[in-house]
Amino acid sequence: MLNSNTSISEATEVYQPEVAEKLLYKMNTIQTTKTFRRIFFLTAAGLFLDAMDLYLASGVMSSFTTTHFSTTTQNSAFLSFGFLGLFIGSVAAGVIGDTKGRMKAFQWNLLLFGFFTFIGAFAPNMIVLIITRFISEIGLGAEMVTSFSIINEFAPVKTRGKWCTTASFIANIGAPVAMLLCLVVLPIFSWRGMFFIVGALALIFSYFRHNLPESPRWNIEHYHYDAAEQTLSMLKNEMDAEHKKPATIVEHSAAKETDVDKHLTRNTFVAIALATGAMVCQYTFTSWAPTLLVKQGIDIANSLSYSTLMMIGAPVGAFVGSRLVERIGRKLNIISAFTLVAILGVTYSHLTSPVGIVVVGFLLTGCFYVLNATIIGAYITELFSTKYRFRGAGVANGLAKLANFGMPYLVVFFLNVSSVSMVLYFIAGLAIVAAIITLVLGPETTAKQIN
Repeated sequence: MLNSNTSISEATEVYQPEVAEKLLYKMNTIQTTKTFRRIFFLTAAGLFLDAMDLYLASGVMSSFTTTHFSTTTQNSAFLSFGFLGLFIGSVAAGVIGDTKGRMKAFQWNLLLFGFFTFIGAFAPNMIVLIITRFISEIGLGAEMVTSFSIINEFAPVKTRGKWCTTASFIANIGAPVAMLLCLVVLPIFSWRGMFFIVGALALIFSYFRHNLPESPRWNIEHYHYDAAEQTLSMLKNEMDAEHKKPATIVEHSAAKETDVDKHLTRNTFVAIALATGAMVCQYTFTSWAPTLLVKQGIDIANSLSYSTLMMIGAPVGAFVGSRLVERIGRKLNIISAFTLVAILGVTYSHLTSPVGIVVVGFLLTGCFYVLNATIIGAYITELFSTKYRFRGAGVANGLAKLANFGMPYLVVFFLNVSSVSMVLYFIAGLAIVAAIITLVLGPETTAKQIN
């Protein structure tokens, strides 16, 4: 067994297997330190804004309509071009993160989102707002890819899933916060106030993302051994200052990159299928929740209040996911949540009483965010080795968001030719397909050392 204190020789830009193995061993013994906590806070803050942005979109659309700023068709374009921007941002972040460095992708995305969201607050018409929305979402599209992958690479192996899903829990407090802000801000400042607040917060958080160390795992993968050693020495010194001992490596027979990459095609398919299932189900329901409630006979004022109550299920679901992800494993967590989405979705479609709608809507939202925390927060990044992690997560997240590009039009079609029930049946069917894919093809990644 390697000694974690073994010195590392002077690095060059060529592959040195023994040096790489020693550095990876050191990385796998690193515990949480002040640098990790700073990274964790800044990633959670960005993800918080990501969650807020989703509900900002659904909340402000009613303000667009009541102030005659837009039409229903323009609202659909507003959502669709937002998802197109998310797709482009996810893929771009994957390529930049794997080839140029994790922090390169991590530092630009929130600045881009914040600047164009802030500019959008002053848009003179809906066309300009759609354009600024599209560009801002390119920045935000990188957020899930960069944040969860970075936590994955810096967190201790044994608690990696807990840290990723806890970030998801903190982030998804943004859901009810956004809806509450809509209730308070929209009547006074209209939708412009929401764009102003979210854009300003993003710009503030982006400032503090600079001067973070590059991921040692990325540096090792690209033969930057001296840079990796420098970061690891800093983390080890921080551990010593906090009187923490190196973590014990229980499973040193880690999944090697070659082992993981043998199943790259399968893992990529699983990642795309589960990300698409989770995001399409979640975004379709939550983005259209106020509209669906109106279609069920609830007036606009009450629909926002009911939606806010249902959205409290977001942080609750993310918290439940963060507690279960290490206890029962990724696969069982995912299969159980998708199955409950199908059952609750069908149940919701037959409800007429406000109490029943809010209670089942709350539970359904909670299940969406168990999936969000487990799949997007932990599982997808664990399906790929360091070499492909950002690109794999970027493609999976990007295609899932691209699928959402067409969903506003599909929802409008369902509502025109049928009823709200058709939307819920679609969600239930998609959840069942995703559960089966997880059961048949999904590998278990809990506590595995995937380099």
